[in-house]
Amino acid sequence: MKKALYLKFILAYVIFGLFSFLMVATFSDRLIQEKVLREEAASLYAEAAMISKSYAASLYHSETTIEAVHDELFSLSVYLGCSIWIVNPSGTVLLTNQAVPDLQNPDVLENFSPQTEENTYYTTGDFFGRFSEQQLIVFSPIISNYRIQGYVVFLKPLSTLRARSNSYLTIVYITMGLIFLLSFIILLFFMEMFYRPLQKIIYATEQYAEGNMHYEFSVDSYDEMGYLAATLGFMASEIARSEDVQKKFVANVSHDFRSPLTSIHGYLEAMLDGTIPPEMHEKYLHIVLNETDRLTKLTNSLLQLNNLNTKGLALNRTNFDINTVIHDTVATFEGTCLKKGIRIDLILVGEEMTVNADREKIQQVLYNLLDNAIKFSNQDSVITIESTVKKNKLLISVKDNGIGIPKDSLGLIFDRFYKSDLSRGKDKKGTGLGLSIVKEIIRSHDENINVISTEGVGTEFTFTLSVFDENADDENGEDEQQTEGSEA
Repeated sequence: MKKALYLKFILAYVIFGLFSFLMVATFSDRLIQEKVLREEAASLYAEAAMISKSYAASLYHSETTIEAVHDELFSLSVYLGCSIWIVNPSGTVLLTNQAVPDLQNPDVLENFSPQTEENTYYTTGDFFGRFSEQQLIVFSPIISNYRIQGYVVFLKPLSTLRARSNSYLTIVYITMGLIFLLSFIILLFFMEMFYRPLQKIIYATEQYAEGNMHYEFSVDSYDEMGYLAATLGFMASEIARSEDVQKKFVANVSHDFRSPLTSIHGYLEAMLDGTIPPEMHEKYLHIVLNETDRLTKLTNSLLQLNNLNTKGLALNRTNFDINTVIHDTVATFEGTCLKKGIRIDLILVGEEMTVNADREKIQQVLYNLLDNAIKFSNQDSVITIESTVKKNKLLISVKDNGIGIPKDSLGLIFDRFYKSDLSRGKDKKGTGLGLSIVKEIIRSHDENINVISTEGVGTEFTFTLSVFDENADDENGEDEQQTEGSEA
């Protein structure tokens, strides 16, 4: 069995993991660095603004000494882990946290310009060449008398910010690893819940394709996969049952054909070689004729059933009195009933009951059902044919007091060529096609047929027909006349 689907699942899982880590390593790394940079700049700007309004402003107003401000800047720089400079607008370094500047030889930043990007208060760079590594540079102006007197500048190495962003990124990587592990567990669970049952179903279909329709399997699931497995198993069991029925049919039909052919061949051969004397020929010719009738009946039944299954079967529907058809059908069995001492009771609705159906085919249905009832009825018993009307439907039942049908055979009696063990002993000349023909005829009329039977008590077949409604027909005729009149 190919495991293409299994490999696809694994490949999809690996690709998902690689793309996830790739996206984290690119987009997340950049986003985290930018977020850390903005947050640190905001924090440093708040400190710089406080210094520019307090110590630096006091320094410019000569309210404090440079040494005192230097000490404060030094302590704050150690706490914040950054460098703090106070620079004049001209670029002259007034004070840093590292040392008190020499006022006689001031340090001047060339091309000093505290310009930042639009709507920001920070930038990055080497601070006019004074640092060997890139710095986060935050400017806060010192304003006095509505003029900028100088700037408080905070400088922090970007390497320390990258270290912090990398620590955040490490947390993201660990989270991604846990998610990847969890998804792997989910994948295993999915493989167990989906792929394993699918393997069973695929293997079962392979067995069925090889003709092993008796292969049984089960999927312990109540979802769509379990329903699919149950449906597939049911389909296979039905096919297997159909094959068994077909094999039985071949055996039965072969026997039904072989027995009369053997008799015909044996009697004719005996007449030809003189084993049967000429004065006995007529007797045995009648036997041969009966056997040929039996073969003809079997062949006709097969052809008729085949024609009934042809798509587009045309029914010659007419309105006729079903009571008359029932009486005529019963009359054909008068002689057979006299021989077995069987009485047929008729309990029919009204003197006339008009139905809409194919008269000849419904007569055949009655003939087959009554023929079966007589065959399987006991001596000196009663057969009842009863009709009732329910909601524009006529229910006709044929009930006997015969041998009955075993419970395990009730669902099979309408199958073609099926003959139960009990009926096989009673019906030596039957083909097993009569009830199949009955069901096909009733089905072609869009009607229903049901059977109720108790073994050793009797059987009752009931089928429905559409009652002809004269009032509805008259209304339709009036509507047509009104339509024609309006058109005229």
